[in-house]
Amino acid sequence: MSSAAIGPSPPSVIKDRRLGFLIWQSISTASIYLLSSLLLLLLPLRRRLFSLSDFLLSFLSLQAFLLLLSSSFLILLSPSPVPAASLPELLISLLKSTLKCVIGGFSGSVFTEDSIFRARRSLKSIFFLVVCLVAGTFSVAAACWDSDEGAYALGMRGAVFGLVYGAHYLFRKRWILKFPIIQRPLFYSFKKGFYLSFPRALKMSVQGFVYSFVLLLFLHDEYKVKATIGRWVNNQIRVFLGIFIVSFCWEMSHHLLQVVHTRRFIFAPPQGSAAAETNPSETLLEALEQSPPKSLLQHLAYFDLCMVSENNTEPWRRAAFFEESGETYRCVVRACLRPLENFTSKLVEGLEGKYGDRSDLFLEQMSPPMDSHAYSKLNGAFDDFEICAWSARSLAALTARSCREDRCGVAQISGCNTTAITTLLTSLLAVEACIGKKTGGPSTSQFLSPTTMKWATVSTGKKDYRVTAVTVKKQDELHNKAYAIADVLRTSIYQIVSAFWADMQASAKSMTLDRDWIGGKPLFGARAVLVQKLFNFIEYRAV
Repeated sequence: MSSAAIGPSPPSVIKDRRLGFLIWQSISTASIYLLSSLLLLLLPLRRRLFSLSDFLLSFLSLQAFLLLLSSSFLILLSPSPVPAASLPELLISLLKSTLKCVIGGFSGSVFTEDSIFRARRSLKSIFFLVVCLVAGTFSVAAACWDSDEGAYALGMRGAVFGLVYGAHYLFRKRWILKFPIIQRPLFYSFKKGFYLSFPRALKMSVQGFVYSFVLLLFLHDEYKVKATIGRWVNNQIRVFLGIFIVSFCWEMSHHLLQVVHTRRFIFAPPQGSAAAETNPSETLLEALEQSPPKSLLQHLAYFDLCMVSENNTEPWRRAAFFEESGETYRCVVRACLRPLENFTSKLVEGLEGKYGDRSDLFLEQMSPPMDSHAYSKLNGAFDDFEICAWSARSLAALTARSCREDRCGVAQISGCNTTAITTLLTSLLAVEACIGKKTGGPSTSQFLSPTTMKWATVSTGKKDYRVTAVTVKKQDELHNKAYAIADVLRTSIYQIVSAFWADMQASAKSMTLDRDWIGGKPLFGARAVLVQKLFNFIEYRAV
């Protein structure tokens, strides 16, 4: 596991990474353009007389608009999905605001904090499309400076390519950072990105070329090139190669954006320094507790915590968690529990529903499984998927390692082990209810629908509420995330059970499993269901 060198402080790490991305992007795209221009000189295509001034103007124009596009990448960048307001919502909010100003004066506002945030996200997306249109227009014209195509036609074709690329980028949500499971050296990441960006650039350039060619057919004759068939074919090949060069530069910029921003940052002073000897965990705890929610800094802090907890590359940092007072360990555990508890609470809100006086359970089970509002709530619960996964893995690794590395016994004395296993079990039960899996328990009712789907009903301890299993369509994004987080939670629980198997087995035989390993009131499910689920893990029958 390679790690980034310890350099800037946490508040400046984001600025430094943005600056580093812009530098690497300029170097890589300049190299691609210069190399491609050299190769194009060797192709038997008709070209204008080579002019050094035209080439330099083309090169500088292309670099300038690539820098503009890269800046829009940074504006749109986010480590987690961010909801955006739709066009009808924006129009309705604008209309309400206008009516309020005309009728009720300028006091007050019809916009809530959430609506303002969603509107900003939508405006960022619109701005990104405009930048793609402008950058595509001038970049394609700069890349095809020696073709026979007219400037107006080249601009139109570049604009179409920019819109196609921008729409694809937004629709596929490529602006979301995806942290790699294994951190590779930078050179390996750049090399891998080169091979991945090539087919993607080819696909996008083909789409942009085809759509722009169709649009070109409807242009006036004065904007069309009048030439022989051979010259016309050569010119179309030259235009396609120019679009491909621009597309490849954009794809490489996107890949560099992902690589630079998802590199691990070590939230610790250098080993051997005075700060490392006194309190090496202060920087990490500060980033975990004070970083803004869903920010890149928060993701980097949880990622670093997960790497320290699971791996042995920095055992001195993990040993500092188990200091004698136990305050550091409790702070780390609280930081891991917070995302999991928020995740479980959001799932419970999405699963709960009032049914009033309806007593026909069969009709209740046969009713539509999920409306759009419930689906949006459940889908929103998985927005912090990576942080929840890192928290579960860190919590499980620290709890399991405390059996051997906690010399002072702070984990056992503080009751963090019981809280950890309870929280993981509760989250797992909520996720299993979300995907429609039977949650277990001796008193769980089962119903069978015509499609042989098993339905489960689990009491949350609230009156007049019933949590029903929600079916999710296969191959759905919510379906995939739910099964993925369920695997992470199940593996984490097994990791803890394997470390404390003898103690749990003794508690199970003495019928004290509830008292010894289940603490507090669970956010989802009854204590009896949690005990039954934990017993299944002890017997290695939980799947």
